[in-house]
Amino acid sequence: MAPMTSPETPAPRTLLFIGDSITDCGRREDPEELGHGYVRLLAEHFAAHEPTATLINRGISGNKVADLEARFTVDCLDHAPDLVTIYVGVNDAWHRFTRGEHVTDDSFEQGCRNLLERLSARVPDAPVLMIVPFVADIDEQAARVHSDLDGKVAIIRRLAAEHGHRIVDLEQVLATAYAAGHTPATLAEDGVHPTPAGHRLIADAWLDAAGR
Repeated sequence: MAPMTSPETPAPRTLLFIGDSITDCGRREDPEELGHGYVRLLAEHFAAHEPTATLINRGISGNKVADLEARFTVDCLDHAPDLVTIYVGVNDAWHRFTRGEHVTDDSFEQGCRNLLERLSARVPDAPVLMIVPFVADIDEQAARVHSDLDGKVAIIRRLAAEHGHRIVDLEQVLATAYAAGHTPATLAEDGVHPTPAGHRLIADAWLDAAGR
């Protein structure tokens, strides 16, 4: 006889994560397509605490907000997600210094607003978590990225407030981690890509923001 399902069993949910390399984290070489970063850590959490949930990782290394716009229908909306996490912005700032590709704040805001409006139209009841991108100041070259990134972080915070979305505040995570004894290099060796400890802190902050 099949086990009875209790009335409290949650309806299966699809949790989708879209972003750049920090979300990707090798997921395209991973048979489970989860990668080896914060998304996998969250998948392990849900496997234990909400086994009916499905996590989908749609990060692609090097992506900017314009790249997310171009693939948003296929990689996000077509999955009819019940919760969406957007983690973008580092490359929009970082590539200005590494590749000479300047994404203006106005262009970045227009792109982010486009994503949120499309979500609102297609899956209006799906909560959205916006992750605040960070740069760890391992050296002067990394620190200079703030001159571009800080404006984009302000845009993310403003749009989240405007739409009533939650944020995963990685700037606050860094401040707390430094106070606990971390250094920039123990969180992101190159200033951008998290170490295992960095990914753990992102996953913990996500759970705090989403509600454990």
